[in-house]
Amino acid sequence: MKKYIHLLLFLFVGQSVFSQSGALRHIQPTDIYSMKNVSRPKISPEGDWILYSMSRPDSVKDRNQSKLYMVSRDGKETVTLTEQTNGAGSFDWSPDGKYISFMAASKDEEASRQVFLLDRRGGEAIQLTKIKGEVQSYDWRFDGKKLVLAIRESNTADTAKTKVRKPYEINRYQFKQDYAGYLDNRKTHLYLFDVESKKLDTLTRGNHNESGPLFSPDGNAVVYVSNTTPDPDKNSNTDLFLVEAKSGSKPRQLTTFKGANSSPQFSFDGSMVAYLQSSSEDNFNMYDQAQLAMVNLSSGATSIISAAVDRPISGFVWAADNKHIHALVQDDRKEHVVSFNINDLSQQALTSGEGVYSGLNTNRRGDIALLYSDMDTPNEIYTKDAKGFKRVTRLQEDVFVGLKRIYKKGFQSISEDGTLVSGILYLPDSTAKKLPLVLFIHGGPVAQDDFGYDQSREILAGAGFAVAAVNYRGSSGRGSDFCRAIYADWGNKEVKDIIGAANYLVKTGVADPERMGIGGWSYGGILTNYTIATDTRFKAAVSGAGSSLQFSIYGTDQYIKQYNEELGFPWKNVEKWKQLSYPFFKVDQIKTPTLFMASEDDFNVPVAGAEQMYQAFKSEGIPAELVIYPNQNHGIAVPSYIVHRYKRHIDWFKKYLTP
Repeated sequence: MKKYIHLLLFLFVGQSVFSQSGALRHIQPTDIYSMKNVSRPKISPEGDWILYSMSRPDSVKDRNQSKLYMVSRDGKETVTLTEQTNGAGSFDWSPDGKYISFMAASKDEEASRQVFLLDRRGGEAIQLTKIKGEVQSYDWRFDGKKLVLAIRESNTADTAKTKVRKPYEINRYQFKQDYAGYLDNRKTHLYLFDVESKKLDTLTRGNHNESGPLFSPDGNAVVYVSNTTPDPDKNSNTDLFLVEAKSGSKPRQLTTFKGANSSPQFSFDGSMVAYLQSSSEDNFNMYDQAQLAMVNLSSGATSIISAAVDRPISGFVWAADNKHIHALVQDDRKEHVVSFNINDLSQQALTSGEGVYSGLNTNRRGDIALLYSDMDTPNEIYTKDAKGFKRVTRLQEDVFVGLKRIYKKGFQSISEDGTLVSGILYLPDSTAKKLPLVLFIHGGPVAQDDFGYDQSREILAGAGFAVAAVNYRGSSGRGSDFCRAIYADWGNKEVKDIIGAANYLVKTGVADPERMGIGGWSYGGILTNYTIATDTRFKAAVSGAGSSLQFSIYGTDQYIKQYNEELGFPWKNVEKWKQLSYPFFKVDQIKTPTLFMASEDDFNVPVAGAEQMYQAFKSEGIPAELVIYPNQNHGIAVPSYIVHRYKRHIDWFKKYLTP
């Protein structure tokens, strides 16, 4: 459903200052202007340097500015690479390690992203490609002489003379996608690009899209992902294909599973391809867990490597011995590195503790770089050596200068039907009792609040609230059955879990039962609506990017596959759709003052979802306000809007929970 990796989870507070009295203070919304967001470590071919991106908000331009850096493996030296280049992404090392490649907007055509090369010894980046069309991704051949490019056909929607966009003429089954907007019929195909001659050769053709191309270790073949069913808009059936790396070659289909196959990676000897496979063949498989799978290129045999682990795999790399695969595995608020033996399917945890590893990357020698965060520390870069995982960077050490630490701890509660539910509690200090409680609910629903650093809840706790994250049924990290428990039954078991957590925190003396609030974004906003329509004890709510009258969302958002698969057609299954719309039909029973929020250009959960509930509240005389962020998609990106959202959360909860 409303898949939403909460943008605020990735915004890290920067250096703060002491107050005039010299006392420590709690984090505040405006602290995001000194944030750091570290992402995508890429270890160099020789293993001595790590390339990464770090972004920070520019308060003058009111946007995030990202730059590329490289840090020596011992952490002693850091070099800024792209001081003048804005929006550098999809970065990598050239195979010989002499250059940094990345994608950025062309200087000639601002809307067209091209591949650039930067000499790591210094100097300005040079534009390598000048492609008509939109370069989606690329990969280097081992010798550095060729790239494989995924290129989307050119957009001819703007007329040359007036720059007035042509009308949208639509015939696709799924015709909307957040950020992409209205969908057209342009295709993405694969091409071979000669670095020296700049010659472009066509590798794939046809009426389907290809994505994620990767060269084989010997450079003779390319693996990629495609949905070749008659109407890809109606299902999630992606498969892996292998094609010889020369024009005119016929692709070979490697997988036939009717669900989703994605993220292929060759073993170092080129004999196998590992990939992720969904746990079911549903046309819309959001409730599935990604499993680690493998295909033997000689025999064509496929196998599920992580079959014995009922937990989702979020990323992986091959070990240099071609016998093990190191994977990131989610498990009840944690995410750790687990090594799988591809022969006997045994596994060994390589990391432990309450924390979150992410961004796993390797080079052709098998060296590893990745990110790690815990509840007190935003992402830092680590590497793996013979002794284990070693910290490389200390980019966040100045983050908490002058700040008083928020107290955090995990907890578990029991719902009324006996279900054990995990959560995380945030308090202004460890001795706080009977505080106003804010249940801040994650989106997804298939996601989990974890033991990584969470600025959004830190800011709410810093304002004087007890803040609880609740991994309700539907969340990931607790197994397939836990995740699928809410299938076609929204607003039922999740609400029981949320209320159960609230009851637990009241019983333990943390929360004041007379001062409880709830909020969230995306499915967190939807669950906010469900909860206040179920339990009138909540004295304040903030519903962000939510919906309640689900009939009206059909055809206006991007989830047509989900609705038809999970709920059936609204005109044929009216009672089910009405049942799932109960907050709207029970508005006259709701007592909770609610602040509704939405993004103007959101095609994920359209603004109508917030507008309808706001209008219904106003019609019933329930205190309500509406905030709409201009020109924003589902995730809010403008720094001043993020600060505004934090402040409105705090002001609203203070108004009704601490009058």
